[in-house]
Amino acid sequence: MGWCCSGICRALALLALLFPSRERGCLGLNPSSGDLEKSPHSDPDPWEALHRHKRSWVWNQFFVLEEYTGNEPLYVGKLHSDVDKGDGKVKYVLTGEGSSSIFTIDENTGDIHATKRLDREAQSYYTLAAQAVDRITNIPVEPRSEFVVKVQDINDNEPKFLDGPYLAEVPEMSPLGTMVVQVAATDADDPTYGNSARVIYSIVHGQPYFSVEPKTGVIRTALPNMDRETRDQYVLVIQAKDMVGQMGGLSGTTSVTVTLTDVNDNPPHFTHKNYQYTVLESLPVQSVVARIKAADADIGSNAEMDYRLMDGDGPGMFNITTDENTQDGVVILLKPLDFETKSSYFLRIEATNRNIDSDFLSSGPFSDTTSVKVTVEDVNEPPVFSTPLSKMVVSEDAKAGTSIGRVSAHDPDNSNNGIRYSIDRNTDLERFFNVDALSGVISTAKPLDREANMVHNLTILAIESQDPVQIGKGIALITVLDINDNAPVFAIDYETLLCENARTGQVIQTISAVDRDEPLSGHRFYFALAAPVAGNPNFTLRDNKDNTASILTKRSGFRRREQPVYRLPVLIVDSGSPALSSTNTLSVRVCDCDSDGVALSCGAVAYTATGLSTGALVAILGCIITLLVMVLLIVTMRRRRKEPLILEEERDIRENIVRYDDEGGGEEDTEAFDMVTLRNLNIIRDPNVRRDVTPDTPTFFHYPSTARPPYKALPDNVVFREFIWERLKDADVDPSAPPYDSLQTYAFEGSGSVAESLSSLESLSTDSDQNYDYLSNWGPRFKKLADLYGNSDGTSVFS
Repeated sequence: MGWCCSGICRALALLALLFPSRERGCLGLNPSSGDLEKSPHSDPDPWEALHRHKRSWVWNQFFVLEEYTGNEPLYVGKLHSDVDKGDGKVKYVLTGEGSSSIFTIDENTGDIHATKRLDREAQSYYTLAAQAVDRITNIPVEPRSEFVVKVQDINDNEPKFLDGPYLAEVPEMSPLGTMVVQVAATDADDPTYGNSARVIYSIVHGQPYFSVEPKTGVIRTALPNMDRETRDQYVLVIQAKDMVGQMGGLSGTTSVTVTLTDVNDNPPHFTHKNYQYTVLESLPVQSVVARIKAADADIGSNAEMDYRLMDGDGPGMFNITTDENTQDGVVILLKPLDFETKSSYFLRIEATNRNIDSDFLSSGPFSDTTSVKVTVEDVNEPPVFSTPLSKMVVSEDAKAGTSIGRVSAHDPDNSNNGIRYSIDRNTDLERFFNVDALSGVISTAKPLDREANMVHNLTILAIESQDPVQIGKGIALITVLDINDNAPVFAIDYETLLCENARTGQVIQTISAVDRDEPLSGHRFYFALAAPVAGNPNFTLRDNKDNTASILTKRSGFRRREQPVYRLPVLIVDSGSPALSSTNTLSVRVCDCDSDGVALSCGAVAYTATGLSTGALVAILGCIITLLVMVLLIVTMRRRRKEPLILEEERDIRENIVRYDDEGGGEEDTEAFDMVTLRNLNIIRDPNVRRDVTPDTPTFFHYPSTARPPYKALPDNVVFREFIWERLKDADVDPSAPPYDSLQTYAFEGSGSVAESLSSLESLSTDSDQNYDYLSNWGPRFKKLADLYGNSDGTSVFS
């Protein structure tokens, strides 16, 4: 059994008769294989084989035309099975891509139709599956088989330039047929069917300059020697047409912009054969004298050029370079101009292309020449020194007014005006030198010191007498020659430490010297100990003959307690003529050192207690300061207290001395003074007290001043008052007394007291047998009491 379309079924039946088979023809259906099988109970019949055939459920492809625009569904093809006898028992079923939306099948006849417009460029084929089933039982009578419906192409797409529009470059002057660029167009139609996708290229716009190859799309030059300087850009229109360019084919276009690139096919050219420039003779060196330019029609690197001076007056006096930005030739002055020497110059300049293309050498030389005349104008110039730099020397010990050298300047103009010389004092602030205004002779103005300034750089001014604005400048370099006027000294401040355990002959210090002078043969110093210590038993000096000396010990057993510091005078002598010397003191400190010779402590040994911490020392210092402040306050307060009225050669100090041998005594024993003592005193006046001023204070008893009665002859109350007024008067006339009054009050019993005086001071006038010699042992403060109550013959308290 097989599918039939048109006469295919009959052809398959004929093939089945030619090839016998055990299988049955259209009599029965094998659901598993799709073949008709012979009944197992029938006998073999050789003629039966003529009716059997091999059936295959295999289909190739159907074709359907794309873009069908008819009103009825498009017929695709017909499917038919040998099982189908036309009685309607077989039903055809179609499945696969678009089986329901695009393709339909008549289940009775097997006719397939396309119900929609197909686009091959969207989908070129569809895979479908066909099956024949029993209409009643839906049991397949044929196995499922796939086939393809291919969409047949029509020319419905024009060629397109996907990379357009194009930009291309080609060198100018290119030979005929030079390739410019290749364009390519694509056609969406089927390239394997017909000519719908076969494209032919042609040029629509751009002739006769360019051409295009019809099949490849290669664009080439169609004219030789196209000149960029005439026209540098072309716009081409290229067309691509399918159907091999035949009538009815579709086409597409694109634009190609072709730019001609530059080549060096044009030489430089000066627009003028002669140029003239005028400059002042005062133009500074390296200034621009002129700018010239050679024209070149080329661009970029092809227009770059180099300039050079060929001959004439230019070489050595002028130079020419290329301005890389503008390609100008820049003429530069190399030497100063002098109108009086030469007033004009003639230059010949050549301009040459820097990058020459060998393909165009036949076009001629790629260079050009021109002439330049430079005219120099005269200006009034300042004086010029014959030697811009004058070197002079002078000795350090030259006296003021010593001539050193001479400078000379002249007026370069034809007028040759007179010159006056002076020194720019900004270069000689201390005015060490003078210059003669007319002759230019330089001399010293004050003594020089090479060690302070070894070289003097003076600026000498030359001024025109007729035009002081014109000033020339020259340099006088004066070198001061050295003399031996500085004695050598220690190179540094040496700190020499000597260990107590130093051995005899040990080097404790190596010294060297410096000298501000600089002799031509170099320094040579000699060292020795000064005469006072040359033979000392402690140290010796050894001259090392290399401008150094070593200090050595002559003994051991140094002790800080004995002498903490030694001072050695060292004599240093230089080798000048005359030789100078100096004595430098080297201090050697004795130190306590460890076993490695490292100093631990140096100098004098402190005998105070050690081991106090820093905090303790600070606390002690604070206590000391506090005590000092308290003492100062006490002294100040004591000075403000009242001074006693009775003054003696030394301060008259009176104190209460209370001594009790038994109980009692009462408050009378604490009286400050006993009037018995006052009665018995005849005061010896202090000869140092001033008596030239008499106070205005009156006395109660008027008596001549030349003959005053003794105090003991007066009544008690009068004695007391007179005593007080006397002391007050002394205080008023005393220039050393403080500027405030002192009032002292004395209380006493008087002579009428029943108890009389109980004071022990009264024993001075009584026959007391008490011994007061022990007062002499109490010190100087009790000397007065000891004199009063001792065995001495003191007769007065104030003695």
